[in-house]
Amino acid sequence: MNALKKLSERIHQKGLKATFKTLWKRYVFFHWELLWMERDLVSPVPPHSLKPYPALRVVKITPTNTGAFARYFGDRVGTMAELAAEGHTGHMHLDDQGDAVAFIWGCAHNYYDRHYYGCEFPVKPGEFFEFGGELTRAYWGTELSVDLQLELWKAMAAQGCDKVVDVCEFHNIPALKLHLRMGYTEQGRIMNVYGLFGRWRFYRETRYSGSRLDALRKPSRPPVTAPAT
Repeated sequence: MNALKKLSERIHQKGLKATFKTLWKRYVFFHWELLWMERDLVSPVPPHSLKPYPALRVVKITPTNTGAFARYFGDRVGTMAELAAEGHTGHMHLDDQGDAVAFIWGCAHNYYDRHYYGCEFPVKPGEFFEFGGELTRAYWGTELSVDLQLELWKAMAAQGCDKVVDVCEFHNIPALKLHLRMGYTEQGRIMNVYGLFGRWRFYRETRYSGSRLDALRKPSRPPVTAPAT
């Protein structure tokens, strides 16, 4: 009865078509396209108009300090401890209360994502795979989205890396725009993730030419010219 009530409320809030689409993807079939992106670690980040944010403390994530995630990322505490224990490089940014308000991870070898996508992402020598970056809502639209990555790039460069690679879901427009703002470029590769009946997953890589992101790029501003006299 509770399930029917929740379904009825969702249909009322989202509409029948949107509700059916969500249930289909969850219980029958879904297809995620993960675009491979890359960037060197030395080119400057393009100019931006992001908002400033209060001072935060950057701390390396270890298996013993993940309690800092309890307030804003309570469901991730165990996952954070596991990733740290596996030897991945993780940073969390703490507010003045000692609570993590943002985090990000890097892996300098092939990364098997057993917590979400369930597949392996290959990494070449000199590269590192960036994953798991997230900020609390209060910091959306701030420079923290840039500084979060720059701090990790610095740490991974110290480990001998000179390039960052990652994947971004093609339907995640905000994340794609962030990648473009940070100066990432497309590799022309897609990791396709298929889900069937909420139980099985299949994977295959495809390639493409040109750009899938041209529609998201901001038009370049024309040069300023002196008024005619």
